[in-house]
Amino acid sequence: MSARSARSRVAVLAITSAAVAALTLSACSSGGMSGGGGDTNFVPGSNGIDTAVQGKRSAAPALSGETIDGKQLDTADYKGKILVINVWGSWCPPCRAEAKNFQTVYDDVKGQGVEFVGINTRDTSTTPAKAFEKEFGVTYPSLYDPTGKQMLRFGKGTLNPQAIPSTLVIDRKGKIAARALTPLSEETLRSMIKPVLAEK
Repeated sequence: MSARSARSRVAVLAITSAAVAALTLSACSSGGMSGGGGDTNFVPGSNGIDTAVQGKRSAAPALSGETIDGKQLDTADYKGKILVINVWGSWCPPCRAEAKNFQTVYDDVKGQGVEFVGINTRDTSTTPAKAFEKEFGVTYPSLYDPTGKQMLRFGKGTLNPQAIPSTLVIDRKGKIAARALTPLSEETLRSMIKPVLAEK
């Protein structure tokens, strides 16, 4: 092998390694990332929350499948309610940081016509996901979605598969009212839900 081809091979390996490392780092993002493409009518907010005004919102897809507890769940059963969807993984430190915030807010708003559903992604079995829920006292259900199929049901530009955790708020008419592609504090999560709760 010539010195030139050896250098080329080393350069290709370096580029490949850098690309793999970048993908690995982005798999659990703690920063907001664009959903990319698609006409979602989201208006970015200064707090990392993107919102869409009533009348210009995209319809949310129906999600259905098995939960991490082995039960069946269909979001069509929540018709007429506000639905908070949180995409998470037990392997994701920002997801761990926000889990108690979600449970606290859920406990406060579940009697006001608000439901929470998680989408557990990239866990290779339900065992770590169940341990996560037990550790953080999470009582609302989560669909088990190891390969991201549930996320792919959303329209282009709605969710970024690399931005975990992500959160969506679906209004009473089944439309996507708000999203965050970043971990949320209790206060910020409440600020996502409150305006949708006030809608008639």
